[in-house]
Amino acid sequence: MRIYTRTGDDGSTALADGTRVSKSSARVWAYGEADELNAVLGLLRAESLPAETDEFLARAQSCLFSIGTCLADPEGRLSFDRDAVRPDWVETWIDAMERQLPPLRNFILPGGSRPAALAHLARTTCRRVERRVVALAGNASGEGVVGVVPFLNRLSDALFVLARFLNRLAGVEDVVWRGRN
Repeated sequence: MRIYTRTGDDGSTALADGTRVSKSSARVWAYGEADELNAVLGLLRAESLPAETDEFLARAQSCLFSIGTCLADPEGRLSFDRDAVRPDWVETWIDAMERQLPPLRNFILPGGSRPAALAHLARTTCRRVERRVVALAGNASGEGVVGVVPFLNRLSDALFVLARFLNRLAGVEDVVWRGRN
């Protein structure tokens, strides 16, 4: 099988049900941005990370792949493990990291160590995916689209805490926002 088909040369793409839509449709934007987040998590995983962090990110990547499948399926016919994207396991991970961090008393800027900066990039990408999914949910049918919003919301929170956690592991201070210049 060749990777190129030329069927998208006209600016359209096929959804999971075979329907052809514009590559600029809200649905394609949503699953494309979920794919981008997955790639950013892959970049973060290329860093030296604690094993449990890598395992969490691998699980998040798998969930994002499932979310992309859900978003590419306008009829909701493809099987989708809704339990996998329940946010409770993400909350458990957030709580575990926060127990190892000092309380947050200031706004912080993205940065610090390279892994933390990548976690911040993943966080902002996740927020963009969430906005796209919320927009899609406003004009799409199917609980699947709406059902992934809590997971994405919690994942972005986890990536914020992860950035702080990775800075702490690296012995690097978070970059505190000092307010107006």
